[in-house]
Formats: sequence, structure tokens, C-alpha cells
Amino acid sequence: MIDIHVIDNHGQFTHLEHRMLRDLDGVSTELIDNETPPEEIDADGLVLSGGPSIEETGNSAAYLDLDIPVLGICLGHQLIAQELGGEVGEGDYGGYADVEVRILSESDPLVGSLAPSIRTWASHADEVLTVPPGFERTAESDVCGVEAMSDTDRDIYGVQWHPEVAHTERGEELFANFRDICQ
Repeated sequence: MIDIHVIDNHGQFTHLEHRMLRDLDGVSTELIDNETPPEEIDADGLVLSGGPSIEETGNSAAYLDLDIPVLGICLGHQLIAQELGGEVGEGDYGGYADVEVRILSESDPLVGSLAPSIRTWASHADEVLTVPPGFERTAESDVCGVEAMSDTDRDIYGVQWHPEVAHTERGEELFANFRDICQ
């Protein structure tokens, strides 16, 4: 059984991330408060949830040093970029909307199987503008140049969209891909 913790950054969809992982074969999951000390984290992988503010992500930045796979969703994606040397800024598009995302790397272990494109539900109030060193830009859209990014050497991944909501196509497949990365 693969143990994947969801770090609660107070996003409105965090419980759906937890539920989608819980429903996957071979996954045990817990919802963990983002103030949990890093040394208390004992998991095969982490999902950094979305949330309202990067100032409210608790110890999430420290979890990037645990040497386990990490998937950042929306705010979690932005936190990864900011903490590891990328650039995050205000998006031109704004709030939640249906967005067609083009997959740029069919060999990417997280998003490659979703190629050539998927419909997603995403907020672009803030977004990753530049990926950190060591990361590859793996998806884009007409409203955002960095819809997804991957550092396969460190197994750190991020997506701007919310794979856990019904409006996003093939969200369960993305979580299954992350489960496979964590094995």
C-alpha cells in the first residue's frame, strides 16, 4: 500500500483531493495540517493542496526537502516554483474557468498520459511565470504558459489546475500517475 498524505493549505477542494486518492487502488491517505513538523511526516508521497494564500502554507516549503515525491496543486504548484527559484506572479486571466491544457511532454510521468490535451478547471489569479532550475514546463494553455511542470530527478511536480474536481477531465488518471511515481 502506498501512503500519500495531502497537506491541507486551506483550499476549498482539499477534501476532494483526499477523497480521490483514498478511492485509488493501492493508496492509503491522510489529510495533514500544514503546520505539522516535517520530521513527523512519514509518507511515500505528498500532495500540497491549493489554498487562498501563499502566506498560509505553514511548513509546506520545508516538506520539499523530505526526499519523497511531491505534487503541488494550484497554490501548491506556485509554492514549489517560488521556493525552488522560479517566478510566480499575477495571472492575466483571473478567477476560475474551464481551460484547455496542452500537454508538452508525452514522456512525462505525471501528465504525459493525458496528451495531447485535456479540459481543466483552474484559477489563474496567480500562476507560475518561470519554472525553477531543474524543472521542465510540461503543459500550457492560451491563458497560462506554465500549466504544469516537472523535476523528474527530484520527483517534484506541479499543476495549475484542479484534477480533483468533476469539471477536469481525467483527474483520477493524474492522481494514479502520481501514485505510480510514489511506488
